[in-house]
Amino acid sequence: MDYHFVTREKFDELLQKNSFFEHANIFNNYYGTLKKPVLESLSAGKNVLFDIDWQGTQQLKKIKSLSLVTFFILPPNIKLLKERSGLLELSTLNDVDLMINALVGSSGMEPTINALNSEVDVALSNKESLVMAGAIINQTKEKNNTKIFPVDSEHSAIWQCLAGESMDDVNKIILTGSGGPFRTLDIEKFHDITPEKALNHPNWEMGNKITIDSSTMMNKGLEVIEAFWLFNITEESIEIVIHPESIIHSMVEFKDKSVKAQLGLPDMKIPIQYALTYPRHFKTDWEKLDLTKLGKLTFEEPDYIKFPCMRLAFEALKVQGTTPAVLNVANEQAVYRFLNHEIGFNDIPSIIEMACDKHHFIKDPSLDEILNIEKWATDFVKSYKSKTL
Repeated sequence: MDYHFVTREKFDELLQKNSFFEHANIFNNYYGTLKKPVLESLSAGKNVLFDIDWQGTQQLKKIKSLSLVTFFILPPNIKLLKERSGLLELSTLNDVDLMINALVGSSGMEPTINALNSEVDVALSNKESLVMAGAIINQTKEKNNTKIFPVDSEHSAIWQCLAGESMDDVNKIILTGSGGPFRTLDIEKFHDITPEKALNHPNWEMGNKITIDSSTMMNKGLEVIEAFWLFNITEESIEIVIHPESIIHSMVEFKDKSVKAQLGLPDMKIPIQYALTYPRHFKTDWEKLDLTKLGKLTFEEPDYIKFPCMRLAFEALKVQGTTPAVLNVANEQAVYRFLNHEIGFNDIPSIIEMACDKHHFIKDPSLDEILNIEKWATDFVKSYKSKTL
């Protein structure tokens, strides 16, 4: 494998002469694979391995004259490598009727898009897909006449409340949230919050990442963005209400001021099953909700000062572009650093806000640009020095 370094002027000259099979611009560093040595090797009966960026991979896929065997795109870490191995291929199988995407974090974005491009409906539990690339995913869905069935309990509740209704009659969507384990904790004590304390959710049993998101209330912020793309409603028509009992999973208010709510025990089995059996509600032997034993259901306004992640999510949704993707990736990486005791609980929203403010904003990003911004946000968070530990 040979590497040759040239000036920017020489690179532009080669580009104008169509001398490259593929080229890429990664953070103002330019790369390209010259056609001449590749064609010489192929003519000599040799196989050629391209060591290239994913941008170049997409260009090579369009060249019909090349007998390309396979592509292997290396993710930025071993964890993502394990998650992606086989997932992108699985999401493009032609004999699949429905793909359930329950991946954690931004790794679920590309399988979602690939499934929709392959005319496969998606039961989506990976809210990060829509947060990062909602416009692209909706365009892909419409182009291929495919559907997304929400699996999150809140969005499943809204979906069920909207059955048989016209969106023209909807006044607002009300997302409920328990408030997490620190709903009643004084904000002055937030600096003492440890990962062990944050992983103790009062109502739900979930994975570590989403449990931390619930403790910062970022989970609710991400759900706001998800609802925006799922239900084609304005950000002003989405409201968060704190409901500590987690019995009402979400509500829809109509223009006549009537409200529909979906109730159930805090258990993911029902929304998962409904996504698989839609539009039917099949009989189960699960524990039922006994209204006579509930006592009272309570509601509170969200505290945007104690939990600024909700505010950051609304702000990201308002400006859109690449900001929601940066919000999501910065949060994801900050949560992992918090779980590893590298940063404090209060660092999480601070990191996210800085990343959103400092990134190079793009109004209508392509998928390539979103993937680029994912790497930038990951590197930004990894370089952050904690101010609270």
